[in-house]
Amino acid sequence: MRHVGRPPQKVLLVAHTGRPAAVSTARRIADRMLDAGVAMRLLASEAVALDLPRADVVPDHSDLADGVDMVLVLGGDGTLLRGAEISRGTDASLLGVNLGHVGFLAEAELDGVDSAVDRLLAGDYAVEERMTLDALVVRRDGRRELGWALNDVSVEKPNRQKVLDCVVEVDARPLSRFGCDGVVLSTPTGSTAYAFSCGGPVMWPDVQALLLTPISAHALFARPIVVAPTSHLAVEVSSPAVVWCDGRRTFDLEAGDRIEATGGTTPVQLARLSGLPFTDRLVRKFELPVQGWRGTARSGD
Repeated sequence: MRHVGRPPQKVLLVAHTGRPAAVSTARRIADRMLDAGVAMRLLASEAVALDLPRADVVPDHSDLADGVDMVLVLGGDGTLLRGAEISRGTDASLLGVNLGHVGFLAEAELDGVDSAVDRLLAGDYAVEERMTLDALVVRRDGRRELGWALNDVSVEKPNRQKVLDCVVEVDARPLSRFGCDGVVLSTPTGSTAYAFSCGGPVMWPDVQALLLTPISAHALFARPIVVAPTSHLAVEVSSPAVVWCDGRRTFDLEAGDRIEATGGTTPVQLARLSGLPFTDRLVRKFELPVQGWRGTARSGD
């Protein structure tokens, strides 16, 4: 789902304060927005490094995005995933300025920050709802723990010397058992992240589906599979494992425990400045060779 944005009245600024470029850029953005009458909010853990006396400071454990129109993130995809933790479940949209490498989730690059701020202040952007994953850890003794992810939920062996022994399921039916380094369960948004590096397919973000990608599996049938967004994926382990949600939130599994994943009930709202098709984003982010193309540009491009 996609809808038109609006000029923000209150913005939460999240920055990778370990990067000097993030600190200087955050100050420049905040000063411009404050001068335009936009209220700025900072995390207490970042306020000293950012040194913005006109901004409001909120404790990191509070409802950070309560009453905020936008969470503006400066950093790489890891920092943007931290912003997703804050914005998910609120009315705030999430926009990233890439200061990392690929920065697939980010919408603006460092050299385009001033233009991006102009667009935001004018309300000249769109907001996309991105599918998430709801994860449920079911312990052998019946205990349950909840998690979620925007990109992926990975089940991995805890050390290099061991092989993870697991059974994967689709819709409560066993699909295969194998030894592996792990299994990645991902959304279309996450298909360009961990799953992609494990040989999984790229899925366009408006596709509604779930992706299961084995990691270095010792099996004849261990190909990535794409299932319906209403499907239930599960991995039951016969040896210790660790679960990572977006590489940020973790659970330890013991033999007999399982992780179940379904399409999430709470999406993440991503702000988009560019109207370029996803194909062009792939080409730009991965620097794909397209020289020699003789196709015809779309009308209006």
